[in-house]
Amino acid sequence: MTGYAPHPHVGGRGAVLQLLAAWRMAWPGTPRVIVITGAPGSGRSRLVAGFLMLCDPRARARLPLGDMDPSAVPPEGPAPLVADPRGRTAGAVMRLIAEALEPGTPAGPDGAPAGEAGTEDLLAAVARTGEPVSVVVPDVDLAGPLRTVDGPARLVREVLGPLARTGTVQLLADVPRPLVGALTDGLPVGSFLVVDLDDPQWADPEGLVRQAEHALDPDTGAPPLPFTTDPHARRELARAVADRAAGNRLTAHLAVHSILMCPEGFDPADPGQLPRDVAEAVDLHARRLGADPALLRQALTPLAFAEGDGLPFKLWGRLASAAAGRDLRPTVTGAPELTGPFIDSAEDEDGRTLLRLLHPAIGDAVRAAAGDPAPVQRAITEALLDTVPARSSGTGRDWTGATAYARDLIAGHALQAGLLPRLLDDPGLVVAADPVALHAAAEAAAGAAAGHTAGHTVGSGAQGTEPGSGLTPAGRTYLRTAPLLVRLRAAPRERAALLESAYTEDTLTEHATAMHHLGFDLPWRTAWSLDFPGIGAAAVGTLPAGAGGPQPVAVLTVPAGTPGARPLGGEAALVYGLHSPTWYDVDPAAVERPTEEARAAAPCVLERDADRLRVRERATGRVAAVLVPDSPLTGADLAADGTLLVATARGAKVLQIRPPAPPLPHQAGHPADDRADDPADDRDDRPAGRPVPH
Repeated sequence: MTGYAPHPHVGGRGAVLQLLAAWRMAWPGTPRVIVITGAPGSGRSRLVAGFLMLCDPRARARLPLGDMDPSAVPPEGPAPLVADPRGRTAGAVMRLIAEALEPGTPAGPDGAPAGEAGTEDLLAAVARTGEPVSVVVPDVDLAGPLRTVDGPARLVREVLGPLARTGTVQLLADVPRPLVGALTDGLPVGSFLVVDLDDPQWADPEGLVRQAEHALDPDTGAPPLPFTTDPHARRELARAVADRAAGNRLTAHLAVHSILMCPEGFDPADPGQLPRDVAEAVDLHARRLGADPALLRQALTPLAFAEGDGLPFKLWGRLASAAAGRDLRPTVTGAPELTGPFIDSAEDEDGRTLLRLLHPAIGDAVRAAAGDPAPVQRAITEALLDTVPARSSGTGRDWTGATAYARDLIAGHALQAGLLPRLLDDPGLVVAADPVALHAAAEAAAGAAAGHTAGHTVGSGAQGTEPGSGLTPAGRTYLRTAPLLVRLRAAPRERAALLESAYTEDTLTEHATAMHHLGFDLPWRTAWSLDFPGIGAAAVGTLPAGAGGPQPVAVLTVPAGTPGARPLGGEAALVYGLHSPTWYDVDPAAVERPTEEARAAAPCVLERDADRLRVRERATGRVAAVLVPDSPLTGADLAADGTLLVATARGAKVLQIRPPAPPLPHQAGHPADDRADDPADDRDDRPAGRPVPH
């Protein structure tokens, strides 16, 4: 690129940018799939971000395109589809791409369950475009709702691999080196290219020297020092930094940042004062300040183990002290020059300060120095639990009063600490916590316990895992129910109601009862549940006097020959008490069904969509309850007293519907809005509700 200005964001990498421009234009002979990889800190993310700037019309307007190598600048045109995987599950990324390809398709929420059906839907959406599709997936190493769950491996296995094998997809992905093989295996020779930024062909050492020199220049914000104001000295130091870092962008950045923050005692002529890797950058900085490197690593430990977008500043000192076993609050709050080069800060939507490490590779180095993560994670988990207030009743924790970090992200720490099964037994937590993260952790714990994590980080979610292995019975119930909670974007009240029913199905009476003592007015109480696959229909009725009644009953249609069932037409039926699971050995034809007049006079009406049931007050139109089962509906009926009978592919259950709370004064006299009370109503193209046929 001699004679041309470098990309202002990338600072070099001319050969790679030329390749990516050719990929964007689909030049003949250009590989259809390009995988960018390299060691942590090699600059993968920065390179892909710089390339995307060249593809975005608004960003292009701010770049000196006329001064840059034209072969490294793709022509103006529509930007490629970019699927950001940061913090998202494989299923969420899959649906993000499908929605972008077919606008209007329900994309589903983050964390929607991934699997073969989802993959097939995605590939079908690709096929329906009828033309080549360019997809860019940056930052694959940051995929997944929790760091301790192997989101990157699942993303490669479930999304990127299938996309790469689709001949009409041009794929560009930034992938950690250990996952490259999983992405490229099975691709035809010549259809893909792996660009390893540490390989001499792509390394661009001169670009790194320019970046270091730019950072040392007082004109760009560096303090005036003998080795920054003198152009020759600045250039020599930049070259020494780049050479010592062996081409690693992050190591060079940390070296310069450390020098400029604390230049006292720094000798540019001593290469031993420059780091060779990220871990050494941490140690050298501590020694330059006269501190023990172990102290600095301990101060950074909570940030290295942090989940989500960052650690709240108020938790930093508490968690650092817990992990170190001594009071580190003076260090983390009173020595900003010690930790400063390694920390970035941001504000959340509520204006609270969040701290995170400048780069994930710093966390890798700190965790490696800590050794076995379990004791550290155990200390952090217990410290987070200590921040959760006790319930006013004096029993258990009040998770509604917990910080968002403790409530939603403690699962990531507890998973590696081995404490997650205990937490999944806490009724308050499973209702209050973000189900995307908690489900991912529960799934990972089950997979690890089942021994399906060979070759993967704990929580790889390997297919074939025995559901719930290693979890308590309550944990297994949560594991099977959480995908529904995620799909519905259920609020805490709806989570409690769905879990109450699921616990009853699994005969966990104590946990089901606990759902009614969390401060929510649940829409139902599950009276009983029958685990009985094969029920084809369900109806309520009355067993008349002389036949064991009068007694309200449930009639469940089952295949002929089912033990205990009596013939009914060409099939058979089981008769159970409606309010208690008492089996009646009676002729189902003797059961009296409600008349149409009786149904019309009932205070509530049952409506059924393809995947959900609504119980609506006839007089006001208000929705009293909405049920979306976690298995396909096969039948449902509503008794005059509001008792709901439901049959699914799993079995049958009876819900005693409770009337909704009175409307607020300003709502009186206004038509009811289904969507206000329907947590499952997250689609605009859903079928209209209709009465169940009888």
